[in-house]
Amino acid sequence: MPGNLSRHIILDRDGVINADSDDFIKSPDEWQPLEGSLEAIARLNQAGFTIGVATNQSGIGRGLFDLPTLNAMHQKMHQMLAKLGAHVDMIAFCPHLPDDGCDCRKPQPGLYQALAERWNISLDGIPVIGDSLRDLEAAREVNASPMLVRTGKGSRTEALLEDGHDIPVFDNLARAVDYLLKDTN
Repeated sequence: MPGNLSRHIILDRDGVINADSDDFIKSPDEWQPLEGSLEAIARLNQAGFTIGVATNQSGIGRGLFDLPTLNAMHQKMHQMLAKLGAHVDMIAFCPHLPDDGCDCRKPQPGLYQALAERWNISLDGIPVIGDSLRDLEAAREVNASPMLVRTGKGSRTEALLEDGHDIPVFDNLARAVDYLLKDTN
Protein backbone atom coordinates (compact mmCIF):
# COMPACT_ATOMS: atom_id res chain seq x y z
CA MET A 1 0.00 0.00 0.00
CA PRO A 2 1.58 3.37 -0.90
CA GLY A 3 2.62 5.42 2.11
CA ASN A 4 0.03 8.15 1.60
CA LEU A 5 -2.82 5.63 1.44
CA SER A 6 -1.75 3.46 4.36
CA ARG A 7 -3.37 3.65 7.76
CA HIS A 8 -1.38 2.98 10.88
CA ILE A 9 -2.25 3.01 14.56
CA ILE A 10 -0.34 2.39 17.78
CA LEU A 11 -2.02 0.89 20.83
CA ASP A 12 -0.80 0.58 24.38
CA ARG A 13 -1.35 -2.93 25.75
CA ASP A 14 -2.15 -3.03 29.49
CA GLY A 15 -5.26 -0.99 30.21
CA VAL A 16 -6.18 -0.58 26.53
CA ILE A 17 -6.27 -4.11 25.07
CA ASN A 18 -6.20 -6.12 28.29
CA ALA A 19 -7.02 -5.55 31.94
CA ASP A 20 -4.26 -3.79 33.85
CA SER A 21 -3.01 -4.34 37.38
CA ASP A 22 -0.89 -2.21 39.69
CA ASP A 23 0.79 -5.55 40.52
CA PHE A 24 1.69 -6.08 36.83
CA ILE A 25 0.36 -8.63 34.39
CA LYS A 26 2.82 -11.48 35.01
CA SER A 27 1.44 -14.55 33.22
CA PRO A 28 -0.77 -15.64 30.34
CA ASP A 29 -3.49 -16.49 32.90
CA GLU A 30 -3.43 -12.89 34.17
CA TRP A 31 -3.60 -11.54 30.61
CA GLN A 32 -7.34 -11.00 30.06
CA PRO A 33 -8.73 -8.91 27.20
CA LEU A 34 -10.98 -5.98 28.03
CA GLU A 35 -14.53 -6.34 26.79
CA GLY A 36 -14.73 -5.42 23.11
CA SER A 37 -11.02 -4.71 22.67
CA LEU A 38 -10.18 -7.68 20.45
CA GLU A 39 -13.26 -7.03 18.33
CA ALA A 40 -12.15 -3.39 18.00
CA ILE A 41 -8.76 -4.58 16.70
CA ALA A 42 -10.59 -6.83 14.22
CA ARG A 43 -12.54 -3.81 12.98
CA LEU A 44 -9.29 -1.88 12.52
CA ASN A 45 -7.91 -4.81 10.52
CA GLN A 46 -11.01 -4.86 8.34
CA ALA A 47 -10.63 -1.12 7.71
CA GLY A 48 -7.05 -1.69 6.49
CA PHE A 49 -5.10 -0.40 9.48
CA THR A 50 -1.60 -1.63 10.26
CA ILE A 51 -1.59 -2.10 14.03
CA GLY A 52 1.37 -1.74 16.36
CA VAL A 53 1.42 -2.31 20.09
CA ALA A 54 3.90 -0.32 22.18
CA THR A 55 4.14 -1.45 25.78
CA ASN A 56 6.34 -0.80 28.80
CA GLN A 57 7.08 -4.16 30.41
CA SER A 58 9.30 -3.33 33.38
CA GLY A 59 8.11 -6.53 35.05
CA ILE A 60 10.96 -8.16 33.12
CA GLY A 61 13.52 -5.77 34.60
CA ARG A 62 11.96 -6.22 38.02
CA GLY A 63 12.32 -10.02 37.76
CA LEU A 64 8.55 -10.58 37.99
CA PHE A 65 8.50 -12.55 34.71
CA ASP A 66 10.88 -13.41 31.90
CA LEU A 67 10.92 -12.96 28.13
CA PRO A 68 9.43 -16.42 27.41
CA THR A 69 6.51 -15.53 29.70
CA LEU A 70 6.00 -12.20 27.91
CA ASN A 71 6.06 -14.07 24.61
CA ALA A 72 3.46 -16.51 25.98
CA MET A 73 1.20 -13.58 26.94
CA HIS A 74 1.54 -12.16 23.44
CA GLN A 75 0.94 -15.59 21.92
CA LYS A 76 -2.32 -15.78 23.88
CA MET A 77 -3.32 -12.38 22.49
CA HIS A 78 -2.39 -13.45 18.93
CA GLN A 79 -4.40 -16.67 19.27
CA MET A 80 -7.46 -14.88 20.63
CA LEU A 81 -7.26 -12.31 17.83
CA ALA A 82 -6.84 -15.05 15.21
CA LYS A 83 -10.15 -16.60 16.33
CA LEU A 84 -11.73 -13.30 15.24
CA GLY A 85 -9.78 -13.19 11.97
CA ALA A 86 -7.69 -10.37 13.44
CA HIS A 87 -4.05 -9.62 14.21
CA VAL A 88 -1.58 -7.01 15.35
CA ASP A 89 1.29 -6.40 12.97
CA MET A 90 4.07 -5.63 15.44
CA ILE A 91 4.67 -5.48 19.18
CA ALA A 92 7.40 -3.21 20.53
CA PHE A 93 8.18 -3.48 24.23
CA CYS A 94 10.53 -1.96 26.76
CA PRO A 95 11.83 -4.36 29.44
CA HIS A 96 13.70 -1.65 31.36
CA LEU A 97 13.13 -0.18 34.80
CA PRO A 98 12.03 3.44 35.16
CA ASP A 99 15.50 4.55 36.30
CA ASP A 100 17.47 2.70 33.60
CA GLY A 101 17.68 5.79 31.38
CA CYS A 102 16.68 4.03 28.15
CA ASP A 103 15.05 5.81 25.24
CA CYS A 104 12.36 3.15 24.76
CA ARG A 105 10.43 3.38 28.02
CA LYS A 106 7.42 5.63 27.56
CA PRO A 107 7.22 8.64 27.97
CA GLN A 108 10.37 8.43 25.84
CA PRO A 109 9.46 7.96 22.17
CA GLY A 110 11.74 5.00 21.34
CA LEU A 111 9.00 2.35 21.03
CA TYR A 112 6.99 4.54 18.66
CA GLN A 113 10.12 5.37 16.66
CA ALA A 114 10.92 1.64 16.36
CA LEU A 115 7.47 1.02 14.89
CA ALA A 116 7.84 3.96 12.48
CA GLU A 117 11.25 2.70 11.35
CA ARG A 118 9.90 -0.80 10.80
CA TRP A 119 6.94 0.57 8.84
CA ASN A 120 9.07 3.18 7.05
CA ILE A 121 6.60 5.97 7.87
CA SER A 122 6.41 9.31 9.63
CA LEU A 123 4.38 9.28 12.82
CA ASP A 124 2.89 12.72 12.11
CA GLY A 125 -0.82 12.44 12.83
CA ILE A 126 -0.78 8.67 13.48
CA PRO A 127 -3.35 7.79 16.17
CA VAL A 128 -1.86 6.52 19.42
CA ILE A 129 -4.33 5.12 21.94
CA GLY A 130 -3.26 4.83 25.55
CA ASP A 131 -4.46 5.01 29.12
CA SER A 132 -1.57 6.85 30.78
CA LEU A 133 0.16 10.20 30.60
CA ARG A 134 3.30 8.34 29.45
CA ASP A 135 1.46 7.14 26.32
CA LEU A 136 0.17 10.62 25.55
CA GLU A 137 3.52 12.33 26.18
CA ALA A 138 5.40 9.90 23.93
CA ALA A 139 2.81 10.43 21.19
CA ARG A 140 3.22 14.20 21.41
CA GLU A 141 7.00 13.81 21.24
CA VAL A 142 6.73 12.22 17.75
CA ASN A 143 3.89 14.45 16.49
CA ALA A 144 1.41 11.57 16.60
CA SER A 145 -2.23 12.10 17.59
CA PRO A 146 -2.75 10.91 21.18
CA MET A 147 -6.10 9.50 22.24
CA LEU A 148 -7.05 8.49 25.78
CA VAL A 149 -9.26 5.63 26.91
CA ARG A 150 -10.78 5.57 30.40
CA THR A 151 -10.03 1.86 30.89
CA GLY A 152 -6.95 0.81 32.86
CA LYS A 153 -5.40 3.96 34.33
CA GLY A 154 -7.32 6.17 31.90
CA SER A 155 -9.85 7.65 34.33
CA ARG A 156 -7.02 8.66 36.68
CA THR A 157 -5.11 10.07 33.71
CA GLU A 158 -8.12 12.05 32.50
CA ALA A 159 -8.31 13.74 35.90
CA LEU A 160 -4.69 14.90 35.46
CA LEU A 161 -5.23 16.52 32.07
CA GLU A 162 -5.32 20.29 32.00
CA ASP A 163 -8.61 22.05 31.34
CA GLY A 164 -8.99 22.79 27.65
CA HIS A 165 -6.76 19.90 26.55
CA ASP A 166 -7.25 18.75 22.96
CA ILE A 167 -6.87 15.01 23.53
CA PRO A 168 -9.96 13.00 22.59
CA VAL A 169 -11.15 10.79 25.46
CA PHE A 170 -13.21 7.60 25.02
CA ASP A 171 -14.71 5.08 27.40
CA ASN A 172 -12.74 2.20 25.85
CA LEU A 173 -10.90 1.00 22.76
CA ALA A 174 -14.13 0.08 20.98
CA ARG A 175 -15.45 3.65 21.30
CA ALA A 176 -12.13 5.09 20.11
CA VAL A 177 -12.24 2.80 17.08
CA ASP A 178 -15.84 3.88 16.39
CA TYR A 179 -14.56 7.46 16.27
CA LEU A 180 -11.58 6.63 14.04
CA LEU A 181 -13.60 4.61 11.56
CA LYS A 182 -16.29 7.26 11.36
CA ASP A 183 -13.58 9.88 10.93
CA THR A 184 -11.50 8.04 8.31
CA ASN A 185 -14.10 6.41 6.07
